Amino acid sequence: MRVKRIVTNIDTQDITLAKSFYQDVLGLELLMDHGWIATYGSDEEMCVQISFASQGGSQTPTPNLSIEVDDVELAFERIKAAGFTIEYGPVEEPWGVKRFYVRDPFGKLINILSHL
Repeated sequence: MRVKRIVTNIDTQDITLAKSFYQDVLGLELLMDHGWIATYGSDEEMCVQISFASQGGSQTPTPNLSIEVDDVELAFERIKAAGFTIEYGPVEEPWGVKRFYVRDPFGKLINILSHL
């Protein structure tokens, strides 16, 4: 057996809030909408990963999600322009990423990063 996909589920009573952050700002596509669940994604080929952490690195809180992007500066500008609160960074970390933390519409701490 091999794991083919890992899906994160965020509990909310208003799934429409996801569009403003995950589709409008980050550019994910709406892949499925059944009214009670909406799934956003990309056709980008990705590695299956799951991380377990005691902190987020650099003594930051452990983020709920980490999202790697190809242009962290552009992501930062789009998120700021959309009015989302930046909680950390952007900063170049000693392990070779540039990243920042932001809260999504559901209060989840999101680590947006690019490898240097």
